[in-house]
Amino acid sequence: MENVNVSGTIQAPANDVWNVVSDFGALDQFVEAIKECESDGTGVGAVRTLTLQDGAEVKEKLESLDDQNQKLTYSILSSPLPVENYTGTIQIREKGDNKTEFSWSSTFKAKDNTADEMKETFEGLYNFGVEGLQKHFS
Repeated sequence: MENVNVSGTIQAPANDVWNVVSDFGALDQFVEAIKECESDGTGVGAVRTLTLQDGAEVKEKLESLDDQNQKLTYSILSSPLPVENYTGTIQIREKGDNKTEFSWSSTFKAKDNTADEMKETFEGLYNFGVEGLQKHFS
């Protein structure tokens, strides 16, 4: 299994950041690589369809949503990417002084000797998330 973890500091209160990232159907609001995000259902079990800038589609399922610990976990149901058993986690942590740590991580199995490429792809995506939230709250 491969692991990817990216984090960054957002200049905003944790609750404000959580309100944005916990909306499972709104990933396109802060991740530039995602052209459109549509959600079917709400809460745990909801499925979102991400349309990437190149037109590719990824379907993801919300596996857990923990408002108290400001953490959500999701899985990829279908994707053109050569990965399987993907689980992603987003977590928010209050850092004080109006600052929040945003962490996005995943574990997955890469197919066809693509581990390095997939790690780079997900790191890039997660960095778009950090940068998008920094812009959103600036």
